[in-house]
Amino acid sequence: MQNDKDLPEKADEYGRTVSPYFNIEDKQEKYRADKLFKRLRRKVGHAIGDYGMIEEGDKILVCMSGGKDSYFLLDMLLSLKRSAPINFSLIPVHIDSGFPNSPEHLLEDHLKKVGLDYIMAKRPVYEICKEKVPQGTPYCSMCSRLRRGYLYSLAREIGANKLALGHHRDDSLATFFLNLFYSGMMKAMPPVLRTDSDDLTVIRPLIYCREKDIYEISKLKQYPVLPKGLCGWGEDQQRANMIKMIRSWDKEFPKRADIAFKALKNVAPSHLLDRELFDFSKITNGPKVK
Repeated sequence: MQNDKDLPEKADEYGRTVSPYFNIEDKQEKYRADKLFKRLRRKVGHAIGDYGMIEEGDKILVCMSGGKDSYFLLDMLLSLKRSAPINFSLIPVHIDSGFPNSPEHLLEDHLKKVGLDYIMAKRPVYEICKEKVPQGTPYCSMCSRLRRGYLYSLAREIGANKLALGHHRDDSLATFFLNLFYSGMMKAMPPVLRTDSDDLTVIRPLIYCREKDIYEISKLKQYPVLPKGLCGWGEDQQRANMIKMIRSWDKEFPKRADIAFKALKNVAPSHLLDRELFDFSKITNGPKVK
């Protein structure tokens, strides 16, 4: 790949060797790891192209939670930046939520190694959750909203016009089934989302990637993943159950998750019941049913 003159030398070097190929000695393992990395890189590139996620001059805040998905997201975007035909910038940002005993230094040490300018922003997420959420109630919903709000504010402060989140295909499917089973809505995670204030765009470049593949890359790269459950509640249980269901399909019905995701891209409004989406009252004179 070409060197990116807009990148700091350290970040350009990291991006050049970002594939786990460079961490492995065994020839067969090197080949297998690089093949997986390149397959996922193509998927990310296709997702970005299909939904117009990145444009010339974009300043992208890369949301770093400290989980495997955010590390992989940063690696992918940095790798693609080095060969992209357009110019855009990346700013990794982490919200330090103040949870007790959280080893935030692991993430910061990694970002120093990557070589991009980054932001570690301390915000009182944990304190607000303790104060506002009734005792015995999980913090998940408020914690998520607070962190997202702080990320939006930081994006505006630094002049970023887009935020990149590390949600993958399994996350989108889990959201779809959560809405289907608990809210009576057919709604998933969109690949591109405009904020209500119409000044920021949220993008999800990993939307075509399976979690199991990202997990394998994470092990090969040995990302310093921050522990979950520091708040004492662990993961959102309803979402965790949806993810568990999708993982069980991989063992019993290996293609089911892929087919379900394909359905999100292949919608027939005339064969559903939403009158706002399709005007059934005028079916005699059109529009035609497809």
